[in-house]
Amino acid sequence: MKVYNTLTRTKEEFVPLQEGKVKMYVCGPTVYNFIHIGNARPFVVFDTLRRYLEYKGYDVTYVQNFTDVDDKIIKRSHEEKISPEEVAEKYIKEYFKDCDGLGIKRASVHPQVTDNINYIIDFIKELIDKGYAYESGGDVYFKTREFKDYGKLSKQSIEDLELGARIDVSESKDDPLDFVLWKAKKEGEPGWKSPWGEGRPGWHIECSVMSKRYLGDQIDIHAGGQDLQFPHHENEIAQSESRSGKEFAKYWMHNGYINVDGIKMSKSIGNFKTVRDISEHFDLEVLRFFLLSSHYRNPINFSYELLEQTKNGLERLYNTKDNLEFLLEKASEGEMSEDEEKLAQSLDSYTEKFEAAMDDDLNTADAVSAIFELARFENTNTDENSSKAFVQACLDEFNKLTSVLNIVNKSKDVLDEEVERLIAERTEAKKNKDFQKADQIRDELLNMGIALEDTRQGVKWKRVTGDNKK
Repeated sequence: MKVYNTLTRTKEEFVPLQEGKVKMYVCGPTVYNFIHIGNARPFVVFDTLRRYLEYKGYDVTYVQNFTDVDDKIIKRSHEEKISPEEVAEKYIKEYFKDCDGLGIKRASVHPQVTDNINYIIDFIKELIDKGYAYESGGDVYFKTREFKDYGKLSKQSIEDLELGARIDVSESKDDPLDFVLWKAKKEGEPGWKSPWGEGRPGWHIECSVMSKRYLGDQIDIHAGGQDLQFPHHENEIAQSESRSGKEFAKYWMHNGYINVDGIKMSKSIGNFKTVRDISEHFDLEVLRFFLLSSHYRNPINFSYELLEQTKNGLERLYNTKDNLEFLLEKASEGEMSEDEEKLAQSLDSYTEKFEAAMDDDLNTADAVSAIFELARFENTNTDENSSKAFVQACLDEFNKLTSVLNIVNKSKDVLDEEVERLIAERTEAKKNKDFQKADQIRDELLNMGIALEDTRQGVKWKRVTGDNKK
């Protein structure tokens, strides 16, 4: 398996630090609001990477943090007239609700900043003792120039950074390039006791500390959105490697940006889309499938029209699964025919295509194409005359590949009583040769989004939307 390492700007063979085990850290949300689709992309992408590594047999320890103390959380607490702790608790719950809809697996550990204050203080003390940080007026700053490799991730030189550097009036750092590790408490803000007075952590120090606590000094993969390369991940490297003297992360992976209707997503222009907004119009499995239908490093354009197209594609895959399950239920027991055995042997070729795509820097776009090719093969080569053994082999292959991406995994809808009643009435009308009534009921069901198909094994149904109702 090869992954694109942002650190080296090349695809590299993935070789973990310890055979059979992977230590992986993904930056989590600042919990002051619902997550937006820009947040959702790395969460879905790297959840899929984790699932694929587990599929390949690795034991993955996956850490994703919550930033639960921050200026934005404090601002929201004033707006909602609740404590910062209550803001964080509220939006952590909302985060998990959205992630459940997106099919995102819980991390091995979800550490919160406020549970790691003592570890953060100890980490900062070590940096001061080693000459990499200093206290000034209750704040603590990292000496950026002391870390000789600063800029190695983002490929920015100290000279380039100097051009855009500035010091705010409220800051008392020695050098414009230095960044804060600990902030002195201000009126109306939460704070914790420290050797430098009451205060709270800076943003960058959090991930370095929580990664060290739960994964050790060195990890295999550190991942997140492209926007985190600089300064967040750059600063993490500086802090972690200055303290330990070891390489912090072997592979750095970053996903591309999301545009909305061709324009960069921004609150200021009103094209900001939260996952919760989208859930009001689409099942969030559709959004997951949409995010996996492009290569993770490429920019992606979001629109409701594209999401509708994605929904139709996902529906086609569900119809393949439904058809196989229907045939499996109706098929008689029996071994595969000679022709079926030959067809069954070719199923492995789709797994090979799928794995080749995923092994090529997590190319989920090509992996999805392999699944659609498999679906076409299975739709073409299974019918009511297929043996149960062959149908089962097809279904197993289909489920194996879709489960890696965690799509097409929901149980078929249970028809409500009204729909069941109408199908029964239509069946009775056809029995009585009242074909006009039967057609009326079929049309009525179609308007409800239920398409019927009469087969020798009985009536099959499927959910349809949009143009598929025609």
